[in-house]
Amino acid sequence: MFRELSDSWTEFAGIWDRGRGFGEIRKLWLERAAGLGQPVVIHAGGVTVEGTFDTIDETGCLIVRTSAGKRVPISAGDVYFGAAASVGAV
Repeated sequence: MFRELSDSWTEFAGIWDRGRGFGEIRKLWLERAAGLGQPVVIHAGGVTVEGTFDTIDETGCLIVRTSAGKRVPISAGDVYFGAAASVGAV
């Protein structure tokens, strides 16, 4: 297991290239993202944002599309996906 993690770390560290490779990392991450297009609730700084997990933007923020169609960037918070989103909304 350590060998696989080490090999993956080496591969992605090379792609990362001090942040210059973020676009490629983002693309690979989105290919594997769980919850993309699904309900999401985020609690951050006393604010709750509900909507659909739309994407990850070029700065690394999670983008939530609200029911009103607004795209809200989220840089940090408690994130609840799918069925847990209905519990997290309470």
